[in-house]
Amino acid sequence: MTAERVYRTSHSIDISAPAGIVYGLLTDAVHWPLFLEPDVHVERLERDGTDERLRMWAFTGDSLRSWICLRVLDPLTRRVEFHHSPPQPPVKTMRGTWAVEELPGHLSRLTVLHDFTVHGGLTHEAQQVEQAVASTSRAELAGLKKAAERWRRLDDVVLCFEETVRVDAPADAVHAFLHRAGHWARLLPHVSRVRLKEPVSGIQTLTVDTLAETGATQTTESVRICFPHAGRIVYKQTVTPPLLEAHTGEWSVRSDAAGTIATAQHSVVLCEEAVPRVLGPCADLAQARRHVRETLGRASAATLEAARRHTETGWNARQG
Repeated sequence: MTAERVYRTSHSIDISAPAGIVYGLLTDAVHWPLFLEPDVHVERLERDGTDERLRMWAFTGDSLRSWICLRVLDPLTRRVEFHHSPPQPPVKTMRGTWAVEELPGHLSRLTVLHDFTVHGGLTHEAQQVEQAVASTSRAELAGLKKAAERWRRLDDVVLCFEETVRVDAPADAVHAFLHRAGHWARLLPHVSRVRLKEPVSGIQTLTVDTLAETGATQTTESVRICFPHAGRIVYKQTVTPPLLEAHTGEWSVRSDAAGTIATAQHSVVLCEEAVPRVLGPCADLAQARRHVRETLGRASAATLEAARRHTETGWNARQG
């Protein structure tokens, strides 16, 4: 019997940050989509001591893929062992290790190792997987390096906030409004054009042209992952406004004794280099934070308010 071939890859990057900081970013996988370009959404399904089970959505090449990742965290050695269960075809098995090595001068070396096999042991498929692993690894290492090297001011460039509205209509009606975003252009005054595609049920790509206060049109693109039974839509912008390096968020609806609560959550990373270009040469990060908070908050509040009007009108008409 021919032994199954195991393919092994190794990718490393040196980082100007303490090893503890780098390891902390590794363990906080839920926030990877903010810092790692290929990652779209990560949910922690279980956590038991050093063992955790994650559901991950990320781009490999041009394809958005999803898998369960089982991880074992070892803070003493600063290693994270992982394996995919099950991996995406043509991969048969996929496991690996993240390792942080402390270097002199408060430097670190971050390495990610992958071991994988492919169904049938086909060389062509294995080469494609190897290329995808290499591309994703390099992008994730670069994102972790950038985040770690500005750890002292990470709190200044990361901003999280939410807007909420109460709706006198069923939660599923409000969720339907948020899910069917292709209708937003005729219902939201700040939106001039929307292109919505759903090539796979529950996975949407959304392109929105928004009218700025100056009258200029700003285009953003997002990948949205829909959980209708949970009343949630999570997203990551793949084309962001100039002031943002990254933007992830969630639309959610839930019911309580008084009705329905709809919430828009935002997490952003500010683009420091763009602040003087967008807001003027004297602008600083504090002004950028206020501007982003006001602009995004106003747009999401307007969307929630439109959802409230639209669903309450329809609900009251049916009740009447």
